[in-house]
Amino acid sequence: MMKVLPTVALALGMLCATQTLADWSTLEGTRRIEVNGYPVTYQETGSGEPLVLVHGSLNDYRIWYAQVPEFAKKYLVITMSLRHYFPEKWDGKGDDFSVSQHAGDVAALIKQLGLGKVHLLGHSRGGAVVLMVAKTHPELIRTLVLEDASGMEALLPDTPESRKMASETKELVGGLRRNLADGNVEKAAQEFTDGLGGPGTWAKRSQAQRQILLDNMGTGVDSGERGNITCADIAKLDFPVLTLTGERSPKRYAEAFAEAHRCNTAVPAPIVIPNAAHAMNRENPEAFNKVVLEFLSEH
Repeated sequence: MMKVLPTVALALGMLCATQTLADWSTLEGTRRIEVNGYPVTYQETGSGEPLVLVHGSLNDYRIWYAQVPEFAKKYLVITMSLRHYFPEKWDGKGDDFSVSQHAGDVAALIKQLGLGKVHLLGHSRGGAVVLMVAKTHPELIRTLVLEDASGMEALLPDTPESRKMASETKELVGGLRRNLADGNVEKAAQEFTDGLGGPGTWAKRSQAQRQILLDNMGTGVDSGERGNITCADIAKLDFPVLTLTGERSPKRYAEAFAEAHRCNTAVPAPIVIPNAAHAMNRENPEAFNKVVLEFLSEH
């Protein structure tokens, strides 16, 4: 069971008042459906083949604002908030916050909405989630799009460079938790964002973009578990896969994609989105959308 330090819980309590599920308001343009005993908030836009977008850490369904209008011109776009993300004001308590749980929720949502096979896109931690869906429910996937996907850390060879990358990731998550424990909520968001996107990234974020992170700081107690996808798991992928990384993204993502290609040559080298870092779908949406739409149109 995940344990939360009292100081972390206090910091989260300072950020937002605890709410019960019944207190959540239905946000304009969203729907809610009970999935595995949890009320998942999602948005459905457009028509055509279903395309499901899965957000990463400290984000929610709103993060795809630059994708939905374009993708919905040709596809039925489903954006969802994973369990315990906005609009829930989570206090960090409980044992149902994991990649496996979130993957089970995504699969159940696809089934309950009767979507059949879907195009499934995951960003960062959401990449680990969709990889787990691919592992456990391959029958649900038409294509898989991995945007700086986590979850493949176990593929990296044990080298000084890989150990350094692992240490950097551990420190990034550790710094987030320390800042939350100290009650430094905005500092936690800033350092986490700058750690992924480079110094000054937080300063460039709009207030709306910052608010999305601040609304999800309760999920910052994430244990760091990413599902540990193996080479054997990658070798079994038998549907089209697209991999993406930002020009300034942390190098560990490209390294993991390279290892995935060695496990399954059908997993291509990543397309690099120029003038962008980890949050490439927001930092260069024109290039990102173009690459994704071209891939989907071919499959």
